Amino acid sequence: MTEPRSKPSPLPKAAIFVGLVLLGFTFVVPFLWQILISLSSLTDVDLLTQTGYPPVVKPENYPQVFEKVDFARYFFNSFFVAGWVTLLQVITSSMAAYAFSRVRWPGRDRVFLLYLATLMIPGVVLMVPNFAVTLALGLFNNYWGLIIPGAFTAYGTFLLRQFMLTIPTSLDEAASIDGAGHWRIFTQVVLPLTRPGLIVLAIFSFLGNYNSFFWPLILTKDDNLRTLPIGLLAFDSTYGRETPLIMAASLMAMIPPVILFLCLQKYLVKGIQIGAVKG
Repeated sequence: MTEPRSKPSPLPKAAIFVGLVLLGFTFVVPFLWQILISLSSLTDVDLLTQTGYPPVVKPENYPQVFEKVDFARYFFNSFFVAGWVTLLQVITSSMAAYAFSRVRWPGRDRVFLLYLATLMIPGVVLMVPNFAVTLALGLFNNYWGLIIPGAFTAYGTFLLRQFMLTIPTSLDEAASIDGAGHWRIFTQVVLPLTRPGLIVLAIFSFLGNYNSFFWPLILTKDDNLRTLPIGLLAFDSTYGRETPLIMAASLMAMIPPVILFLCLQKYLVKGIQIGAVKG
């Protein structure tokens, strides 16, 4: 007779659950601390570190952010620039990825390796030549200078190429037998099947450009062109740092990326899993 199997002990699962809860709590604590500081007065920030809670809650810090600086304008600039850069990166990267994965032409793989090698160059090294080219083209201190240099990305091309390599080439052959050209195959066959990759690239591109600091800092001088990361510098002046207002502004600036991630996290995980199938 076979012995009855003993039930697995629930202790390992409980330990893992407790460990994950504690790990998640460590990620939440900085945000809770930021909320507490954003609801404090400037004189109570030091006291907050001692007591753990603000003696006087000041929700008026949030509307005061819009009174101190043109926060709504900074919000619009960040959304406008990040949105356009994301759209252009998705278009250019998908077209380049199609050329590198579905079209056969002499030297394709070698050119792709050279294209991929640009990822090894630090962005700081390219900052001066990019600024010189932007200045020569008359793109300094305007939206075009913030958008066009970021419209092309080797990483996005590599990411979408990996997705397109997972699509069977038999679909291309069947479409070409029906008389479809490269443009029709790209738009009606390959691109719809690459939607998870497009969403992943769009998320990464939007978040990266939404939080971009150094390039908007050196390329803009007018206040009406500043993005959110640059606009937050207005709260840090020679007269002192207005920490509660900085925290309040940062929390409001974090809301759109958090909403974007929560709405698209399913596609993000699915896209990363599919892209890892074939290297």
